[in-house]
Amino acid sequence: MSLKTYREAINEALLQEMQKDENVVIIGEDVAGGAGTNGEQDAWGGVLGVTKGLLKHFGRERIIDTPITETAIMGMASGAALTGLRPVAELMFVDFMGVCFDQILNQTAKFRYMFGGKAVTPLTIRTMYGGGLRAASQHSQCLYPMFTHVPGIKVVLPSNPYDAKGLLIQSIRDNDPVIFMEHKNLYDTSGEVPDESYSIPFGEANFTREGKDITFIAMGQTVEICNKVADTLKKEGNSATVLDLRTLSPLDEDSILEAAEETGKIVIVDESYPRCNIATDISALICQKSFDSLKAGIKMVSPPHTPVPFSPPLEDLYLPSEEKVMSTAKEIL
Repeated sequence: MSLKTYREAINEALLQEMQKDENVVIIGEDVAGGAGTNGEQDAWGGVLGVTKGLLKHFGRERIIDTPITETAIMGMASGAALTGLRPVAELMFVDFMGVCFDQILNQTAKFRYMFGGKAVTPLTIRTMYGGGLRAASQHSQCLYPMFTHVPGIKVVLPSNPYDAKGLLIQSIRDNDPVIFMEHKNLYDTSGEVPDESYSIPFGEANFTREGKDITFIAMGQTVEICNKVADTLKKEGNSATVLDLRTLSPLDEDSILEAAEETGKIVIVDESYPRCNIATDISALICQKSFDSLKAGIKMVSPPHTPVPFSPPLEDLYLPSEEKVMSTAKEIL
């Protein structure tokens, strides 16, 4: 294994899958950069440099820069997937889904169903989400509940570099459309990642901590918050389980119920808006199927139901934090 950042792990997954399969192509705004100019080629690699360096290996026939039009990107990628390619389309910020949601909701997600299971759409949509970078309300949202709501789409939220590489490789190889969501605050985090290719199956959550007193259920960036809280609680004499969901669709219901039943005390940490988010969905699942195992009311830590603030102090107050999760945990311990 080598120490790699989240960004490097994603880049390596793309490189290895493109080397393995010539049908894998990358489509998006500035995924290479410099097209049509006399300046630097491979100038960007996406807004935060995730695809930088791939151009020299595969050229502009497979690293395809597009105009600033999310509608065209998703339409092009969906059609390409139907006709034999395995496109990885970049929706630069998940906030821009409003521009192209029809292509995803009413076309891509429904092809297999509407063609009686005969059509496959091996499309991976990479997108950035989340607050913390002072990018204001239109570039900081966590909109994964909207995609999770739509049948026919698989939704993936890797929380660390190891999972980012393995889950992206699985996404590219999958024959259904996948929304692969990358939290902006995770790109520079690092961890041990195998150099060779590997995949992580969808629908298998990961226990990052195991304990008997309280269960934290988390996704994406909130997993590390819960890990830190669990480590602090351990020093204070309380052992905690942390369950990283990894994928929201498919959802590992068995692991959720196992974790809930183990301790009977549950805190769900979700950075998306609180109404109809993943935390509320999981809370309902536990109440429906494991109510008798509960020893206290389920607690949820989510932002307030407002747009993400631009002001740094307000954004810090808005987001889930270690302090908020710890305070919530101690209410039910």
